[in-house]
Amino acid sequence: MKLYYDVADKPKCKQLIAFAFQQMLAIMAATIAVPMIVGHGLSPAAAMLGAGTGTIVYILLTKRKSPVFVGSSFAFIKSMLAAFAGGVSVSLGWLGLIIGAALAGLVYVVLGIAVKFAGINWLNKLMPAVVIGPTVAIIGLSLAGNAISDLVKSDVVQEITTYAVSLTGGTPEIIAQSGTQMIGSPWIALLCGLITLFVTMLCSTYGNRTVKLIPFIIGILSGYAVAAVLTMIGSACGIDALKIIDFSVFPNYMLADGFSIQTFLRVPEMTFLKAFGALNELSWSYVLTVLVAYVPVAFVAFAEHIADHKNLSSIIGHELLEEPGLHRTLFGDGIGSAVGAFFGGCPNTTYGESVACVALTGNASIATIIATAILCILSAFITPAVAFVDSIPPCVMGGVCIALYGFIAVSGLKMMQAVDLNENKNLYVVSTILIVGIGGLELTIGAVTLTEIATALLLGIVANIMLSRKKTRKA
Repeated sequence: MKLYYDVADKPKCKQLIAFAFQQMLAIMAATIAVPMIVGHGLSPAAAMLGAGTGTIVYILLTKRKSPVFVGSSFAFIKSMLAAFAGGVSVSLGWLGLIIGAALAGLVYVVLGIAVKFAGINWLNKLMPAVVIGPTVAIIGLSLAGNAISDLVKSDVVQEITTYAVSLTGGTPEIIAQSGTQMIGSPWIALLCGLITLFVTMLCSTYGNRTVKLIPFIIGILSGYAVAAVLTMIGSACGIDALKIIDFSVFPNYMLADGFSIQTFLRVPEMTFLKAFGALNELSWSYVLTVLVAYVPVAFVAFAEHIADHKNLSSIIGHELLEEPGLHRTLFGDGIGSAVGAFFGGCPNTTYGESVACVALTGNASIATIIATAILCILSAFITPAVAFVDSIPPCVMGGVCIALYGFIAVSGLKMMQAVDLNENKNLYVVSTILIVGIGGLELTIGAVTLTEIATALLLGIVANIMLSRKKTRKA
């Protein structure tokens, strides 16, 4: 794969800022989505701060050799919600987030120490290309539904009230229920998303070197501009179907406290500031609850960690599990995750979107990742920047994510180029992983849920071991 900038290369200052902005746009939707899903007052801006600081920790611990951004992990959403279960105070819940991320990070550190002494040859035998290739592919394919769902969504909703008749007790009773519904047309949202996708594709394919390095910036801004024009027309003419962007996020962020310095600069509500006030509420039973919620998920995320780094290794042409070494990537991911949660509450993980951005732009410069982390940290304090990112409608990000998630899937398939699929053993292993992963098989064992990716990988490993005992005939 052609790289315009290799890992050690340093783009010029203006280019570096543009590349960093592009990486930030690629990862930002997912990074701020986690705290919004979990709720309980978690701040998207603080999540940006946590992702930026966690990434810097990761880069330092991997000796500046692994060009990937780490951001809020979706794998730990249920674990984060468990920290607030049982009616605990918000402050104690936030403290639980920090403790949980630290415990999950400790699992990574312990695994890293074990790998340091045991080496990775056993891992390469356990997860050859026939296993890791389709696993990487389903990381992208499993996200396909999210991209398509976003592609037809606007960001503008309205409050609605529905009424139902209840006959409980024999007496008819009218029950009112409040909710929201999207008012922007799915067709208009689809148009904006497809414009984003097509502009990104055209820039990446036919643009000059500069344009090929920033196709996502151009694509997102193009889709956003079209959505903005349509929204303004819709607002002026009273046509709800054209309303795609919710511009109310700007006054919500910038004028929440009136016009003041906070209109432009605002310190995000960092987790540790409120969490440490709940130390007197902490109990061993609560710590045990958090441990049970977080630690098993860390073992599951270990599999995705390996898949992400195998994928990135194939892109940059350098085996990261050997240099800087799997133990270092685990240290970086685990400790970076704990540091990120200290500020933003969300454990971090290496992002497939970031890996795809590196591949599609040919920019593997570690300087770009560092600049992205710094930009995320600064943006967390700049109110208009947070508002702008939050205002990007789902359809625009859906258009970009078709390319990003699709590339993750394709890169996994490329890993299998040397795999002989005429051989029954390989055919069964790949088939098992793809169908289990795409089918979404999740296994819940007590408090632990194996994601479809982890389940597919586990069954693929078992199938590969079972069928490697003797040579099988070709189909």
